[in-house]
Amino acid sequence: MSDGTSTFRVGEDSYDRFMGRYSAPLAAAFADAVGVVPGQRVLDVGCGPGALTAELVGRLSADSVAAVDPSEPFAEACERRNPGVDVRTAAAEELPFADAAFDVALAQLVVQFMADASTGVGEMRRVVAPGGVVGACVWDYDDGMRMLRLFWDAALAVDPSAPDEARRLRYGRRGELGELLRSSRLAEVREGALDVQTEYASFADFWEPFTLGVGPAGAYCVALAPERQAALRNELHGRLGDPPGAFSLSARAWYATGRVP
Repeated sequence: MSDGTSTFRVGEDSYDRFMGRYSAPLAAAFADAVGVVPGQRVLDVGCGPGALTAELVGRLSADSVAAVDPSEPFAEACERRNPGVDVRTAAAEELPFADAAFDVALAQLVVQFMADASTGVGEMRRVVAPGGVVGACVWDYDDGMRMLRLFWDAALAVDPSAPDEARRLRYGRRGELGELLRSSRLAEVREGALDVQTEYASFADFWEPFTLGVGPAGAYCVALAPERQAALRNELHGRLGDPPGAFSLSARAWYATGRVP
């Protein structure tokens, strides 16, 4: 995996506050889109603390699910939260499983952080039996993932050199995931959008997770000098319309699935 994964070597509670509130409902929508059904054996690649893993266990059973993540704290959290699941610390580019061991391999919010996405998807293809499904989803970085888009627009307003994820990361635009799966020799590629929504109790509930250092946005935020961080906070507060209380934000992810010939 790429160096971007170092920004996810944090406690699961920090991740839950930052992205977990989105990844849990996204996992349900993703599993629906893929068509996960009882009787399948499924691998969760880049499982994090286990949002998709938990969704898969709920639909299948713990002994029908395996998971990997390059972050040891995340792998440990996933295993603790999902007893009976075969959880291993490993990168997508070197999956520690035999050929054709699964019916489905899924990567939720992971492909964009792989050091070599083609190799990672190729490994997912390798461990899925012929006729099985490989699937991935990534946030719509252009505008669909409102939390991240608002953050980076605010960051660019106060610092034009801010490392906007939409500029640096691939596969967050319509069609890019499908192209990746086709280039990995997967057949019957399908593409679509997944839309979820989350609630915030207050602006503080929205802002504070950025100060925990999770992901590229969090890493950028905590590296700022106090006065620059305060300027970013004020800019973001204004872009949200100075919310006096609770509010909600939508998030869109692009997904693609392909079948192993």
